[in-house]
Amino acid sequence: MVQAKYWILTKHFNGFPKDSDFELKVEELSEPKDGEVLLEAVFLSVDPYMRPFSRVRMKEGDAMIGTQVAKVIQSKNAAFPVGSHVVARCGWRTHTVCEVAGLIPIMPDWPEDVSLSLALGTVGMPGLTALYGIEEVLGLKAGETLLVNAAAGAVGSVVGQIAKIKDCKVVGSAGSEAKVAFLKELGFDEAFNYKTVTSLEEALKKASPQGYDCYFENVGGPFSTAALPQMKDFGRIAVCGSISVYNDTTPQTGPYPHLTMIFKQLKMEGFMQSRWEHKHPESLKRLMGWVKEGKLQCREHITKGFDNMPAAFMGMLKGENIGKAVVAV
Repeated sequence: MVQAKYWILTKHFNGFPKDSDFELKVEELSEPKDGEVLLEAVFLSVDPYMRPFSRVRMKEGDAMIGTQVAKVIQSKNAAFPVGSHVVARCGWRTHTVCEVAGLIPIMPDWPEDVSLSLALGTVGMPGLTALYGIEEVLGLKAGETLLVNAAAGAVGSVVGQIAKIKDCKVVGSAGSEAKVAFLKELGFDEAFNYKTVTSLEEALKKASPQGYDCYFENVGGPFSTAALPQMKDFGRIAVCGSISVYNDTTPQTGPYPHLTMIFKQLKMEGFMQSRWEHKHPESLKRLMGWVKEGKLQCREHITKGFDNMPAAFMGMLKGENIGKAVVAV
């Protein structure tokens, strides 16, 4: 018998999450049945989407949602031998007995010198989000200017690098001097700390006086209000996230963008990477190819210990991470 530890949501978040919203539980797992496997978590992901999705996808008392890289430690399914690794949507759990539907095997030619944790980041959901936002939603073309906020995060840092691969000018906004320095290391043309500039509007104008062809939106709120008037006519906006409003207890209101969108004839589209799931295998190979070529640099913020899942999650929401926030068991 294997003991599994797992974190539950004791009550829905009201404002910013707090320790009392989570509880660590332990259970005994039964043996895998025919066709099933027993997984042991190696790396677990903490992501901004967990905050809004917890409200619509979870009930109080449910195990926290999330994705992990896990090792198969018992198997009654020949397609998933003991010792193989998978990406699994098992939530915040150390061990899981499950059927194999929905398990994604780690690509067979994964390089030995590349950490499997990247399957939760640059060569995983955040990387796919960046790629599809740029190619499928924005249709970014060489020579165009792209603005991305939360640019030092798991998605934003990949967005900027892919845009540079496509020979674009990239402007990034982040929330600390260390993050701005990281963006410069990645090859961003312009980067600024939105917390210390005297005027967000002036910072955006200075970074690209001619305006922006494309805007990869991760933040929402007042940043969006400042950015939309800086768009060029017929500009395109990919709405990936809105982290500035996730913890609000009272909804933010206005200014409203409709006149700006009409006068500039802007196109704004929300999206999730799951829309292009049929492209994932090919897209993951492309992302890994760029990693191996040195065109995609990967920074991770790793927290050690499964017991620190809530702290890692809350730290990520506060912006403590540079790059992808991951928990190593």
